Amino acid sequence: MVNDDGTAEASKGPEAASVRAAGDGKARTRPRGRPRSFDRETALEKALLAFWEHGYEATSVSDLTRVMDIGAPSLYAAFGDKRSLFEEVVRVYGTRYGSFTDRALAEEPTARAAVERTLREAATAYTEPGHPHGCLVVHAAANCSNLEVEQSLRDRRNANIAAFESRIRADVAAGVLPPATDAAALARHTGAMIQGMSQQARDGASREELEAVAEIALSIWPRTGTHTG
Repeated sequence: MVNDDGTAEASKGPEAASVRAAGDGKARTRPRGRPRSFDRETALEKALLAFWEHGYEATSVSDLTRVMDIGAPSLYAAFGDKRSLFEEVVRVYGTRYGSFTDRALAEEPTARAAVERTLREAATAYTEPGHPHGCLVVHAAANCSNLEVEQSLRDRRNANIAAFESRIRADVAAGVLPPATDAAALARHTGAMIQGMSQQARDGASREELEAVAEIALSIWPRTGTHTG
């Protein structure tokens, strides 16, 4: 637990409430209000949901203190400034909500299988109840005037595309995909589908509708011999 002044909550014994009066040998009570404590992880999740729903630019510090139910001094002491808080939010989002792409790339035997799994899991994740729809990394930089934040999110999106391209090139080298496969274009197409599905989810598309979109996207993938995704 963290106190509302941003310090860690410490255990308090009887001696913490008194001080030794100089020269008289008597203990006197020091009147002091106990800082209100808060759970850091709970506050961080509330900040994550606010940034996910409204984006970086549109979420003010006053919005954050309101939804996190803490004071501004506590926010700065526990999380740093708004940008530092957002960077931590993005890391937590990637682990808690956005890790399905990394898992698919690590666990599936081919690039096509990894893309298929990613698109299907995106259709589910982007439309789940209980949190904002779509992808935080796609939408949080909308209308963002902070160039560093915008670039950081762009780098994350481009890193996913690069990871898909690497898997596609590996499949071309292994004969799973035809030699003429344009790995860069196919990876970029996958990125466009993921980002487009995210926006469609924000606009109200259902999981089933996004799964249908994913099916069409997969239909363009080339195949070679008996290898399948």
